Parts: sequence; C-alpha cells; structure tokens
Amino acid sequence: MSTRDDTTDVRDVPTERDDQPLLKISNLHTYFRTDSEDVRAVDGVSLTVDPGETVAIVGESGSGKTVASEAITRLFKSPPGYIPEGSIEINGREITDLSDEELRRVRGGEVSHVFQNPQGALNPVYTIGWQIREALQLHADVSKSEARERAVELLTQVGIPEASSRLDDYPHEFSGGMKQRVLIAIALACEPDLLIADEPTTALDVTIQAQILELLAELQEQRDMGMLFITHDLGVVAEIADRVAVMYAGKIMEKGSVEDVFETPAHPYTRALLDCLPGRGGIGGIPGELPDPRSPPPGCRFADRCRHAIDACRTGDQPGMHRVGDAPDHTTSCVHFEPGRDSSTVLDAGSEPAGSPSPPDDLERGGRR
Repeated sequence: MSTRDDTTDVRDVPTERDDQPLLKISNLHTYFRTDSEDVRAVDGVSLTVDPGETVAIVGESGSGKTVASEAITRLFKSPPGYIPEGSIEINGREITDLSDEELRRVRGGEVSHVFQNPQGALNPVYTIGWQIREALQLHADVSKSEARERAVELLTQVGIPEASSRLDDYPHEFSGGMKQRVLIAIALACEPDLLIADEPTTALDVTIQAQILELLAELQEQRDMGMLFITHDLGVVAEIADRVAVMYAGKIMEKGSVEDVFETPAHPYTRALLDCLPGRGGIGGIPGELPDPRSPPPGCRFADRCRHAIDACRTGDQPGMHRVGDAPDHTTSCVHFEPGRDSSTVLDAGSEPAGSPSPPDDLERGGRR
C-alpha cells in the first residue's frame, strides 16, 4: 500500500537513531463502503508509540478514534470496512498486507485490545478461567494445567482476590470493575508488546476508574509495554498519557507531549475541547456538528465550527502539520501556523476565563504520574 503522506510531521521523519517505534502508523485511511459514497472514518492518520510509552487519542464521539485503533489489527468487519491506503508497522514489520491467519497471530500475541464494555466483551456461557486459558493456548504451546496456573497468576496480577477459586466463576458473578480486570488479564495473557485500550473506564464509576488506570500504569511499567489509549476524557489523558493526538473527523488536528498540548493548545479544536473541562465555562459544548464523513468539506475539517476560520481554511486539503513553538514534537494542522502567518491569532485568543483552574499537577511534572 502507498505510504505517501502530505501531512507528515517532524516526529514521523526518519532519523539516524537505531531504535524504532513499537507502533508506526503512516497515512492510514480506513473506509466503509455504503450504497452511495464511502464513509471516510480514518482519513490520513500518522502517529507512533514507543516501547513503555502511552499515547492517547482524544476527540469527540464520531471523530474516528475507535476505528483507527481497530484498523491496527483489522478488527472491523470487512466488508464493508477496508484500508485503501497507508502503512502500519509493529516492531518494524508491515502488517497491513498480512493474511487473516497471519494477523490472528499478531492479535493477542503482539497486540492486545481492552474494550469499553466488559459485559459485552466476555462470553457469558464460559467460565473466566476457560476464557483466559483459551487466550493462552491460542498463542502459546502450553498444557491445560500450565494454562490454568498461568491464569491464576494473571488474575492475581490484576487484583482479583482469591484468584484460584474464581477461575470457575462466570462473568455475571463479577462486578463491572472486576470484569474489566479480567479483560485486562486476558489481554496480557501472552505478554503483548502493545496494549490498545479503547475507553476502558467509561462504563465504570469514578473510584473504580481510578483503580483501573493505576493498574494499567503499574502493569505497563512492569512490562515496558507500549499503550495506545482511546478516550474522550481529557482528565484521563492528563492522568495516564505521555503524548496525545487530538483527532477530529478522521484527521489528526494536533499532537505532542501532554504537557505541551495542555499548556499551549494550538489548534482551535484542542482549545475548544479544553474549554469544555469543568470550571472553564464551556458548559454548552462545542457549537455545530462533525462534518459528514461521506463527503467531508474542503480545507480544514473543523473550519465550519471554528471562530478563527479564514478563507484559506476552506480551500484545498487539510492543512499540513506545522511545528508549534520550539517543542520538536508539538505540531498542529492549522493554517495559522503556516510560514508567513500569525499564529498568535489562535494562541493569544480565547484565553482561560478568570478563575479557571490551573493545569493538573500531573502536567507540571510532564503529563504522567
């Protein structure tokens, strides 16, 4: 597949260093066929995740976050879904051209997923132990007794009390938070290099959410595992991520370290999302709606909802990625950051209302606890 990307930013430019990203996505497109026009759910996304790093993709519902994460291991239904263009590399190996059988070895073995709804992700007619053993035996040459022993270890690692006695229980015998811990245990069964967590705490109450986030951070540190975290919650991003990519209508609007993006939001969409945080005055949300993914408008996808939009924002393609200030990894897809234009139009506008909270303590320490 073609890997040409007119919006490649400075992070995606090859360097002379010997190490390589764990995950490298280049100019990824993921479409869904309909009776009329294709739905362009992901329309030219590029990002990387390094070993031991957490990268968050954030944006409104419908922005393409989940489809982008599912495209990595082709979890979407095909047809109608397909990848017409782009590259996905895991540990330097291209995986977009793998057969279904080859890709099944990648799923669970090198890349694992944790999904939003634990109730729907677990099979209600099989015990928890059976479901963990199945994941182990699909990817490793282990006996049933060895798989059972490993299942106990995994449940213990994710904080399930009396793990050995819970193996023969069914999903309905676990609370929502415990079900999510079981899903994490299944995802970690074969020690993947990359964990993709898609809104894994949305269905949980605040207390349990904090426990799950802490658990993921601990497990990641123990295993030096990369994590791609999908969320619409900027508070969660501040809690768990090293870098963040802000996604809108199938495109990346801004990306960089959590500290840079939160302290100096460059794209008007990023600023609008931050203004929706409690205490910042954005109670009514962002006016307007996402564009139709079957026929996206020319120019910047956010232009019709942006108070900084000018004529140049509504012509041509989505603006390229341009560096913000001196931070080498902080880039934004906004015409106001093109050479010769005045970026202060965005950066100096829409400042925080008086009395707005300062950035979370996490951000002052670099974005991650």
